[in-house]
Amino acid sequence: MNKTIRHQIFSRWREENPFPTTELEYTSPFELLIAVILSAQATDVGVNKATRKLYPIANTPETILQLGLEGLKSYVKTIGLYNAKAENIIKTCQILMDQYSSQVPDTREALEALPGVGRKTANVVLNTAFRQPAMAVDTHIFRVANRTRIAPGKNVLEVEKKLLRFIPKEFLMDAHHWMILHGRYVCTARKPKCGSCMIEDLCEYKEKTDI
Repeated sequence: MNKTIRHQIFSRWREENPFPTTELEYTSPFELLIAVILSAQATDVGVNKATRKLYPIANTPETILQLGLEGLKSYVKTIGLYNAKAENIIKTCQILMDQYSSQVPDTREALEALPGVGRKTANVVLNTAFRQPAMAVDTHIFRVANRTRIAPGKNVLEVEKKLLRFIPKEFLMDAHHWMILHGRYVCTARKPKCGSCMIEDLCEYKEKTDI
């Protein structure tokens, strides 16, 4: 895929949705961090249902620590892997209090050092909370990058690096959200909706459907 086609693809996505954002609900970098930790192998809808009850009660490192591990679990028990996630969140809250004055750090190294925070989570926080041009490659982005041939790669890191290199700079800040939304609602895993896709004529996927 050449530079001109990539530019056209992202231009269309921007025209349709000029201000894309995550579907996770949050009002602070800390709330976003906790939501992203909870979202691993879970849906944004499921995470939002839990945090709508949790955040009015506890939405800072201090207040979550006051809940305690069992108290936190009672709010997140509907989410997959909640035991491990709750333990990581408690540890992360303690580190944020001890080392960062309860603020979420804005560097990859500091974020990835937090329990429960991997490269993808760090990239989401850097991009969404701190508006840094980071690319969090989840299953949706990995699929869209490979199917369309925007940035094909054999693994997540290869796709991430190619996307950062190939996406025109003017689109880089919001590209993460456009690609996730496209993968979630149009370029779906089992059967992509090619017939109703706004970039079908630009996409290089060979097994297109007429849906």
